[in-house]
Amino acid sequence: MSKPVIGFIGLGLMGGNMVENLQNKGFELVVMDLNKDAVQAVLDRGNATAARSPKELAEKSDIVMLCLTTSEVVEKVVYGDNGILAGIRKGAVLIDFGTSIPASTRKIGADLAARGAGMIDAPLGRTPAHARDGLLNIMAAGDRETFDKVKPVLDQQGENVFYLGALGSGHVTKLINNFMGMTTVCAMSQAFAVAARAGVNGQQLYDIMSAGPSNSPFMKFCKHYAVDGVSDLGFSISNANKDLGYFLRMLEDLGTRSEIAEGTSHNLQAAVEAGLGAGNVPEIYDYFLKLDRPAGAG
Repeated sequence: MSKPVIGFIGLGLMGGNMVENLQNKGFELVVMDLNKDAVQAVLDRGNATAARSPKELAEKSDIVMLCLTTSEVVEKVVYGDNGILAGIRKGAVLIDFGTSIPASTRKIGADLAARGAGMIDAPLGRTPAHARDGLLNIMAAGDRETFDKVKPVLDQQGENVFYLGALGSGHVTKLINNFMGMTTVCAMSQAFAVAARAGVNGQQLYDIMSAGPSNSPFMKFCKHYAVDGVSDLGFSISNANKDLGYFLRMLEDLGTRSEIAEGTSHNLQAAVEAGLGAGNVPEIYDYFLKLDRPAGAG
């Protein structure tokens, strides 16, 4: 059986490497991105064409893949003038690899179903290097028939492909995962900042904490920045801030709240406003290090 033609929108660090992996494995690609150099890099590798609109890309593709920054951008690409919804084929499948709001994902899925097309939400774990080598963690969700249809392609992109059930469950899981991870990084970064302000040696603090159950890869990332000055967790404060905002919106839809997530979101937003948004998440240590008690506080 011939390989499906894949349309791919979003050629950033993650998406660009995912496309390179697919090209290396013999897939024909139709691509779009605002970055013309990123598009040209794909074309130069061969067996690929560029689309002028999401509609044109969808018309030419058996599977449409998105690796975009926000839910708002996904909706624009799907619903905008000459959007995916206007061009998608009956029987085609849209896969959203980004981190999106579950309610938005389910709405898009319903509108695609009305056109005879399917949808899978499939947020990602691991790094762009894993994407290039086809070794991502993929949290996929959607109806089982649609998942089974695209799983052979997902298997080319991920070392671990998890099926999570109904559409939206992948995005729910990713938001929970990022809530846990970013809250952990904020707490540990502040721990190192408090130690520094109190005159406690950060390396000794790490030696003590890492000898107990608090030890984790996130602790190592935080220690690497706070103690060693090395920023090696490739996820920005701005992205973490966006994801925590999405997590809080999801909780509203569920009729609940998380005071812990609200605190993490407040810290991340404050760090963004302090000009640290482009830095990796453990760099929030710099925000905590300079955080003073409000004047006049009781």
